[in-house]
Amino acid sequence: MMRIETHSEEETVAAGREYSRRLQPGDVVACFGGLGAGKTRFIKGICEGLGVREHVSSPTFTIVHEYHVRELHICHFDFYRLKSLGELREIGFEEYFDGKVICLIEWADKVSGLLPQKRCDVRFALGSDEQTREIIIDQPVGIVA
Repeated sequence: MMRIETHSEEETVAAGREYSRRLQPGDVVACFGGLGAGKTRFIKGICEGLGVREHVSSPTFTIVHEYHVRELHICHFDFYRLKSLGELREIGFEEYFDGKVICLIEWADKVSGLLPQKRCDVRFALGSDEQTREIIIDQPVGIVA
């Protein structure tokens, strides 16, 4: 387990960039935490670290944004507005876990029963002041550290 404390949005993005160096195709990063806890900023950093040059924002209304960088296929999911698990069948959600895609998931608690066992759980919490965030990364054996 890894614990990170950040004190600005920029530090949260930087933590994501640093973490991205550990990821490879097939990895699933499940992010848990309330509104404003830093999930999107961390994922933005991961995407930047993986080479995504386009604007990274939360796909709140479309459920998924896909990025292709070199040989990497990166999918950023946001399930905040998910109404039913049936919506996931429509996009073929489980097909994304084919070992070729890096999956970054916000609001993973809404779909926890559908997530693969081999994944990294990242928990976000508000810290002692408005800018501080606590990030706890639980990295299972299957993901390269």
